[in-house]
Amino acid sequence: MDYRIISIGALACHPLWGERAPVRTGHATTTLIRSKDRVIVVDPSLPELALEARLLERANLRPGEVTDVFLTSFRPDVRRGVALFESASWWIGEAEREAVGAVLATRLKEEAQAQGDEELIEALSRDVAILRRTRAAGDRLADQVDLFPMPGVTPGLCGLLLEHPRYTVVVCGDGIPTVEHLERGMALSPAVDVDRARSSMAEAVEVADLLVPGRDNVVVNPTKRPF
Repeated sequence: MDYRIISIGALACHPLWGERAPVRTGHATTTLIRSKDRVIVVDPSLPELALEARLLERANLRPGEVTDVFLTSFRPDVRRGVALFESASWWIGEAEREAVGAVLATRLKEEAQAQGDEELIEALSRDVAILRRTRAAGDRLADQVDLFPMPGVTPGLCGLLLEHPRYTVVVCGDGIPTVEHLERGMALSPAVDVDRARSSMAEAVEVADLLVPGRDNVVVNPTKRPF
């Protein structure tokens, strides 16, 4: 098993840099994981053309060679480029899938019954189609790649625990968005449950030697001794 960062993400507005309004396009960190015959892209956040170019630059990969896509959450900017991987299996944590599905179904039904905004109905319909295309992942996504639930920022946010013989890595998604959030023990705002988000962050810090934040580069766990 090995992994590498395909694209380093960024917050549209980074409150711990003193920003109070969006100053850039937000996108998630995209990670590539290889485990035996599985080639897994986590959080395909860039637009499709940009993501295709980054895959070639960083890993000499074409989209058709990717076997699986895993979404740490269903946030729109986390899955922006997911359609690039039509031949892959799309996965998401079961709790996130169920929570998002219930909300989407209710909103779409209400808008349709009220003959609401057509553009909104189309957008909701696209989201429903993407969610239906995903499958709920089991506890183990691939050999040495386990799901690591990190609820709080979203109801079912779920990272991945990578088990290397010499160290462990947690791919955190927005459960730990940036190095600054990690250092201050702060959850991303807004969060559906701030206390759960902070508990999830603490659990990741407890087990990981390396952390892949959702909007930053890989970082050594500051609580662990160098290895």
